[in-house]
Amino acid sequence: MLISLIVPCYNEEEALPFFYEAVAKVADEMKEYEFEFLFVNDGSKDKTLAVLKGFAEKDPRATYLSFSRNFGKEAAMYAGFCNAKGDYVAVMDADMQDPPSLLPEMVRYLESGEYDSVATRRVTRKGEPKLRSAFARLFYKIINKISDADVVDGARDFRLMTRPMVDAIVSMSEISRFSKGIFGWIGFRTKWLPFENVERVAGKTKWNFSKLFRYSIDGIVDFSDAPLNFVSGLGVFMTAVSFIALLFVFIRALVVQDPVAGWPSTICIILFLGGLQLLCLGIIGKYLSKTYREVKRRPHYLIGESNRKDVIIK
Repeated sequence: MLISLIVPCYNEEEALPFFYEAVAKVADEMKEYEFEFLFVNDGSKDKTLAVLKGFAEKDPRATYLSFSRNFGKEAAMYAGFCNAKGDYVAVMDADMQDPPSLLPEMVRYLESGEYDSVATRRVTRKGEPKLRSAFARLFYKIINKISDADVVDGARDFRLMTRPMVDAIVSMSEISRFSKGIFGWIGFRTKWLPFENVERVAGKTKWNFSKLFRYSIDGIVDFSDAPLNFVSGLGVFMTAVSFIALLFVFIRALVVQDPVAGWPSTICIILFLGGLQLLCLGIIGKYLSKTYREVKRRPHYLIGESNRKDVIIK
């Protein structure tokens, strides 16, 4: 039985030695299983690639894919899914926020045959800024209400999956990817494993508030047409309001013989409606940009260097 561990890496030079030591120790203890450590270097600008080459030289279980540039974590995860050979496949962060010590328990759940996936979720957000935590919880509530993607609050990308589930993920080849939504959308039987939040062992997080906000918007657009429905409903509502206002002005001019004055209010209304139109165009434009990216069918990633000869690029 082969277990593949996919590890996306972006400027993780400091954290990787700690991660490798911990995951190698767990793998050595699980003697009944073979392991493949598939590191995906996402265009790092530090010495991450050199560290990965060092792992590969001393450990035949360690392989690496190095992108030609930074394509993003989602592309790194997809590259891992496409190239992982294991019967079981896991995704893990290199910063030790995904504890390797959970792997034996996750394997036991899959071996029971009751589940196709064992996923982890944080039960606390200790150490995370309060504003960020509040927006994260709000995002999970919104996306679960307006889409059919089952995204659990506190869910991590860290999960162990069977080969059929991994094949299903690979078959969803859209360029714009939101993996938490994909995991929920494809279904399969999932066991949720709660754990306490763990701080990074070294280095700095690559996710600031603005990046997370953009990522959440992408997730909503990828898995819901609710924003488009909102725009349509808003258009109908504003048309009705405009018609009522026009009728009011017309009747007042006939009955009272007093034309409505007040250019400041008129300017305010024009600016308000103009802002709504720009908002609606922005929402529609977001969907159009997604469509534009998909129809070009560019590859998700390009490999600059690897110690594997059978690399798959999609």
